[in-house]
Amino acid sequence: MAPFIPLKARILLGVFRIISNYAIRSDDTVNRRLLSYFTALVPADPNPKFGVSSADAIVDSARNLFVRIFVPSNSSNGENTEKLPLLVYFHGGGFFYGSPDLASYDDWCRRLCSGLNAVIVSVNYRLAPEHRCPAPYDDGVDVLRFLDSGGLESVGILSGLDVDLGSCFLAGCTSGGNIAHHVARRWAAAYDSWEKVAIKGAIPITAMFGGEERTDADIQNQNLPAIRIERMDWYWKVFLPEGANRNHECAHPFGEKIQLEEQFPPVMVVSAGYDALRDWQLKYYEWLKEMKHDVKLAFYPDAIHGFFLFRECEEWPKLVDEMKQFIDEHRSH
Repeated sequence: MAPFIPLKARILLGVFRIISNYAIRSDDTVNRRLLSYFTALVPADPNPKFGVSSADAIVDSARNLFVRIFVPSNSSNGENTEKLPLLVYFHGGGFFYGSPDLASYDDWCRRLCSGLNAVIVSVNYRLAPEHRCPAPYDDGVDVLRFLDSGGLESVGILSGLDVDLGSCFLAGCTSGGNIAHHVARRWAAAYDSWEKVAIKGAIPITAMFGGEERTDADIQNQNLPAIRIERMDWYWKVFLPEGANRNHECAHPFGEKIQLEEQFPPVMVVSAGYDALRDWQLKYYEWLKEMKHDVKLAFYPDAIHGFFLFRECEEWPKLVDEMKQFIDEHRSH
């Protein structure tokens, strides 16, 4: 059976596929100017919009590493005095596209902020092919260092709020889900060096994992509008280190010889039935289970890859509810 895909989602996904086909050159470079011409960006807004205020903060201007911070308006206006958990979010886009100020990710982070009643820090990490692996992992860790050193203290919309750095969660969609996993590992490997930031959980959402093997989901979902095998192969080609194949640990983080750090946090794996990456997400979940790690699966059998980016897809409120349950269960109390 074919999944239900709202007309708006079909149009946007189709337009993006066409534009990206023209923007990706034969030598594997990207025409950023062309891509940006068709990219809808929105500024941060300290005034409440959909119940959420936002502001940008620079982490490192030399590499355009910034974060967009989202705050529930009932907290920013003093109505809510409880400690707020912190969710660090990594956008998707196959490692080569996207940013926190992209309209679709700004909207999604607003919905997350309101539904979770949490502060969201959305990361503008460096993109491939200009910046290969491990650049986004480095950027993610540097954002955590920025938070750990008090980087949020000068952000006006956070004035007077009690943001609980000891209840920090990492999340990301598609390529961002991959980044969330690897940044969590790096945080855990340097566990004794953190003063304030404590990662209590990771939430990879329809995450971009992979390998040389072709899975059933690759074939079954080849004709859906979100992602296709040829484009996914290109994403890995320009992101992984030169000469590496898709069995590289950055793409395939659940090999037999890989051992997670002792402090690696609990994980909520989010997967969709109509996703070419579905089987890799489920392999990741099963791998964590076999290691007897604290892991939960949130599976949406009728959803497509990236369903949460579209307000018209009915599953996204369910996802927010499950994320809130996971955060409430694992945060500090």
